[in-house]
Amino acid sequence: MSDRYIGVMTGTSLDGLDAVLADFSAPQPRVIAHISLDYPAALRAEMLALQAGSDGLGVNELHRSRVAGIALSALHSAAIAQLLNKAKLNAPDIAAVGVHGQTVRHAPCGAQGNLASYTVQLIDPSRIAESIGCTIVSDFRARDIAAGGQGAPLVPAFHAALCSALPKPAALVNIGGFANVTLLHADDNVQGFDTGPGNVLMDAWVQQHQGTAYDAGGAWAASGRVHQGLLTRLLAHPYFAAPLPKSTGREAFDLHWLKHCLNDINNAATIAPADVQATLCELTARSIANAVQQFAPHCTALFVCGGGALNTHLLQRLQALISQAKPCLVTATTALGVDPQHMEALAFAWLARQCLLGLAGNVPAVTGALGPRVLGVISPA
Repeated sequence: MSDRYIGVMTGTSLDGLDAVLADFSAPQPRVIAHISLDYPAALRAEMLALQAGSDGLGVNELHRSRVAGIALSALHSAAIAQLLNKAKLNAPDIAAVGVHGQTVRHAPCGAQGNLASYTVQLIDPSRIAESIGCTIVSDFRARDIAAGGQGAPLVPAFHAALCSALPKPAALVNIGGFANVTLLHADDNVQGFDTGPGNVLMDAWVQQHQGTAYDAGGAWAASGRVHQGLLTRLLAHPYFAAPLPKSTGREAFDLHWLKHCLNDINNAATIAPADVQATLCELTARSIANAVQQFAPHCTALFVCGGGALNTHLLQRLQALISQAKPCLVTATTALGVDPQHMEALAFAWLARQCLLGLAGNVPAVTGALGPRVLGVISPA
């Protein structure tokens, strides 16, 4: 069987689709080809509406979610086809494709008062398998949740495998819409959890006030000043003090929550939009730094991946905050041989491989599951 796998990822930022084709025949995976496709504006708007809940969706929410999942699957198929063409390979040359799908609900372990834990990712793997002719592995989170886990984050298992020879203690942080950290301890124990918002609030705020998809390089945030009162109010969210294991999403952190926090601030109307952006950037940096300092105080290196790795101002603030108690180098995962923009899609290629080999894809200490579990549902070619 081929040891080439494809991973496809669309994150909570809803800014695009990333796909990588990788060879896992050597201890260090090698990325053969990579492709990114923009999220179509209409599909992005529909996914945001579905994430927000049933308000305004009416009785057609189930129908709309299925249609959106089919449209997203078509985008996946196009990306996979382009990726194979770019690598000059055919479907039979690939062992499997790992697809995550688009998360529209994440309610683990009775979150928000729910007795039933669940997570929902929209995707139609059968359509992708039929279109491309590759085996598709999907629905990675469900088995972990069934075993009592959070179903997230899943990338720490891949991070641990990728960095097995890395001097410890060390940490990796993926800054997508939300940020999740992997802590690699000197005794080889692994911890990981969502630290809170990554780019999600910054992206929403800059889109509302600047009309751009994101704050390129963090330039707008750098032009503002952190509002300490607002920062204190944001950091008062109970998620930050919640015990491990934990994971989060738009259900807890969105523009509605931000506006509620602003309403609690005296003279909030006088806070310049750029100052709010600076404060949101500080929230992301502070929550990541606090997490590393609390759970891995001896960490000497933090490797950053995801879209946040391109935010120069965010990385500068993270470097300053995390080194206050002890020197800690903040650098991109390029130093580990993985492009920051490839890491998450590469993780789902690895998870697909784990599934086909019958190997565990979760870390129980991270998700809270009862034990190691093989993750994913296979849709044969």
